[in-house]
Amino acid sequence: MIRTLLQVVLLRDRTRVFERFRHRRVTDVAVLGYGLVIAIGVSQEYVSLEEPDGWWPLLFALVGGSFVLLLRSTLGAWRLATAGLVATRMLLPAEPTVFGAWQWCWYVPVLLAVGMIHSGRVVLVVGLVTAGVAASTSGPGVSERTLPTIGMLLLLLLLGYAFGARGRAEQRFHSERDQKAALVERARIAREMHDVVAHHMSMVVVRCETAPYRIADLPEAARREFAELGAAARAAITDMQQLLGVLRADGQRADRAPQPGLADIRALHADAAVTEAEVPEAVGLTAYRIVQEALTNAARHAPGSTTAVTVEVVGEELRVVVRNGVGGPSLGGGGGHGLRGMRERVAVHGGSMSAGPTADGGFEVRASIPVGSR
Repeated sequence: MIRTLLQVVLLRDRTRVFERFRHRRVTDVAVLGYGLVIAIGVSQEYVSLEEPDGWWPLLFALVGGSFVLLLRSTLGAWRLATAGLVATRMLLPAEPTVFGAWQWCWYVPVLLAVGMIHSGRVVLVVGLVTAGVAASTSGPGVSERTLPTIGMLLLLLLLGYAFGARGRAEQRFHSERDQKAALVERARIAREMHDVVAHHMSMVVVRCETAPYRIADLPEAARREFAELGAAARAAITDMQQLLGVLRADGQRADRAPQPGLADIRALHADAAVTEAEVPEAVGLTAYRIVQEALTNAARHAPGSTTAVTVEVVGEELRVVVRNGVGGPSLGGGGGHGLRGMRERVAVHGGSMSAGPTADGGFEVRASIPVGSR
């Protein structure tokens, strides 16, 4: 609790209230405009009650500064607003309470922001300090107003915390869902890569076991060496199959069909420009899945659009480009994890991928996959 109190009172805080808003600049202008109106109102109230050439610039700076800070630091805005209430009591000693209409419009948004952003401990300390300040700034003989004022302030703070807690719970839910989707996609990649690796391991087994028949006058030591290598390769294949069983979901059957590659891309898009160069099977599988997912997204989100597919080797990279034009309205659907899955596949090979809208209103997916020495 002491550490939380120090954080509330002393430590710097850079928690921004409107950081996740889509139209951030518009929101910032609206907040600053609102703060300007409240600052003018508070200053005008002071001028009407006290001397015109008095301390109204100080009140104006406190109110306006609170809303400026609100865009960058919620606790900083609350500290300044709370100090402003104390200053208001000192400048308006004759008033029965500092919480007039303008002060409510000033302090409540700041208090709600603190409740929405911060944890329960911070909100508790802020509530206690706010209650103490509200009690100390009440004029003499107005105890009947003090408790309702404090109760209303704490209720508003609790309301802000409730909304903030709900938003944080939704964020955690979406984050966990995205993590689960990523794990599912990685398991799928691992299952598909297993077939490619198993094929290579099978080739090792075959060559080791047939070496004594293909190589004449092979020494006995070499025969034993090939036999041991073949046995080790078979054991590795068995271990991989067991690992694959762990990655496979309950009730999911093993896929016995060969994994697709570059040669199968034209089955997805008849006019695809696909290189004739040989690339590693794993790279070919990744290219196929990228094209498949990109075309699926185009059909779902831009139905009826024209699509173009290019797969070519440039230097030591296989470049995959899938572009679609403007189509009809999106049909919706999909889990929203297609692009994530593409990036996961490209990352396996140490490649890079970009995806985004084109100048003509379409969409383009571009991936570069290292192929090394072919």
